[in-house]
Amino acid sequence: MERITATYYIETPFEVAKAAAVLAGEQSSGTFVSVPNETEELKQRFAARVESIEHLETVTEPAIPGANSKDGKYHRAIVKVSWSIENFGFNLPVMVSTLQGNLYEITQFTGLKLMDIDLPESYANHYSGAKFGIEGCRKLTNVHDRPLIGTIIKPSIGMSPEQTADIVKTLAEAGIDFVKDDELMGSSANSTFENRLDVVMKVINDYADKTGKKIMYAFNITGEVDEMQDRYEKVVNAGGTCAMISINSVGLSATKKICDNGTLAIHAHRNGWGMMTRHPLLGIDFKAYQKIWRLAGVDQLHVNGIQNKFWETDDSVVNSIQSLKEPFSHHKNILPVVSSGQWGGQAFETYRRTQTVDLLYMAGGGIMAHPMGAAAGVVALQQAWKATVDGLTLEEARNQYKEFDKAAEKFGK
Repeated sequence: MERITATYYIETPFEVAKAAAVLAGEQSSGTFVSVPNETEELKQRFAARVESIEHLETVTEPAIPGANSKDGKYHRAIVKVSWSIENFGFNLPVMVSTLQGNLYEITQFTGLKLMDIDLPESYANHYSGAKFGIEGCRKLTNVHDRPLIGTIIKPSIGMSPEQTADIVKTLAEAGIDFVKDDELMGSSANSTFENRLDVVMKVINDYADKTGKKIMYAFNITGEVDEMQDRYEKVVNAGGTCAMISINSVGLSATKKICDNGTLAIHAHRNGWGMMTRHPLLGIDFKAYQKIWRLAGVDQLHVNGIQNKFWETDDSVVNSIQSLKEPFSHHKNILPVVSSGQWGGQAFETYRRTQTVDLLYMAGGGIMAHPMGAAAGVVALQQAWKATVDGLTLEEARNQYKEFDKAAEKFGK
């Protein structure tokens, strides 16, 4: 029977092989003590296996609380553990419970992070993955050979539907490709989902009728499952092309259920991501995380941004973008969403480090707070990406483009 293999970065005060065996037992057929029905036949079929151990450094301070070391030493290693797919079948929540469940609570570990997941082809093939992916999103927006330029409605919450629609109209006329609700905006007291949908889609549809360009607007449908389905259908009926879900808030099953509808591109916002990965020896690495959500079927996934306003390093952001470029079974590649304190100035380093324009490049304040107005903010981002792809330096772009120069005066460090 085929097996799924997970790679972990661990720290333990015990012998690494014994700690890895505890992990394998706890997450399959074993428990803290032998039980009568755990026969050799059962273990042969259902027990997890430790496939390999790569010893790394030894340290004298634990990364997180756990068992105390008797000799003051804590050993770090890369451990690969595999499970038969018989254990959970084609069931993503149970698979994740197996690969990420109680193992984080096991006292033998003073550090544990899921780094990667290797799936057999047949398992990945069972899931259809993204319905649109990069090429589908390009087709929906009619944007080719450059990044999609996007923004987030700011202020995040508090504006009326009419104020939001006015901003969308300004952005549309400036040539924006993508706009999204902030993750804090669902259905507020002064901006219900239905009212916002109606007035924003009127602007988008009117502009599309006039020019042929239809902006992709990601309406935040995050909520209870039935509520999300209802909102999804309303977006479809209004002529929308995209819905946003806060995937860590609603969970894997709810996200997959919405993705399975297959009519709208799904913008996956990963807010809450920091608590899953910020500690270097706890949680999950993006390389493993993105595979789970690609199985669920999202089309766009946040990766943070170069020189961002959060904690994540540029190397981490680049690695995340690269992981989304890697082939994944028959699945479409999904669109990396670059955001977090972005303006046109970071486009140069982003392109230098990634050598790709298959991005949704978003700036909230970097567009909305442009000194010449939001429309100029859109133009400045377009200019920045054209300049970097054309091989210009940031200073050369400033000399050539007025809107970008003003953005550099405002946002440059």
